Amino acid sequence: MKIQILGTGCPKCKKTYENVEQAVKELGACVDVEKVEDLKSIMNFGVMVTPAIAIDGEVKVAGKIPSVEEIKQLIGQTENK
Repeated sequence: MKIQILGTGCPKCKKTYENVEQAVKELGACVDVEKVEDLKSIMNFGVMVTPAIAIDGEVKVAGKIPSVEEIKQLIGQTENK
């Protein structure tokens, strides 16, 4: 599984990255986490507001900082597909 944090590096984007790292750690999940800060790359996802999270190339959250619990739920939903 690959999780991409889409954002230009603002404080909200950094907090989102921290929350993703924490969720992955708590779950003990085998996940590849990547920051995507290039504006063109972010726009290629169709994202107009950041921060955003894409899991396996599909945008799951945009325009807010998801909690660690929310991220854990997203990871669980994706693993179960």
